Amino acid sequence: MRSIFIDSDILLDLVLKREPFHEWALGIFFAVDKQQVSACTSVHALLNVHYLAKKSFGERNARASLKAIASNVTVIGEDIELINKAIDSDFSDFEDAVQFYAAKSAGAEVIITRNIKDYKQATIPVLTAEQFLKTL
Repeated sequence: MRSIFIDSDILLDLVLKREPFHEWALGIFFAVDKQQVSACTSVHALLNVHYLAKKSFGERNARASLKAIASNVTVIGEDIELINKAIDSDFSDFEDAVQFYAAKSAGAEVIITRNIKDYKQATIPVLTAEQFLKTL
């Protein structure tokens, strides 16, 4: 089973039902549910989701969304070693560097994101949800 890392923007597409990307994000979670892939994300990604979901539909619903995500994926903690790798990296975007090193620490084979351009320094494949689902 392939192991994927799900970036914040895919989670936000799912939770906030952002069109036209919602269906592709939903497809990723269908693949997880059918055990076609195992998935992980970072604590930081969940914090991003909470912040924006709370603004959109309140604290209770934001937490319910986090609970649903966390029950289906492994959540990777960011420690000081991971943060230092991100700081010292050649990534132009620090947040994406943190996400990359979280994915790498979890042994993810692919990063799923809509923000491919900021992952130029990644040493593992980076695909959109649509691209990835077409490989299944």
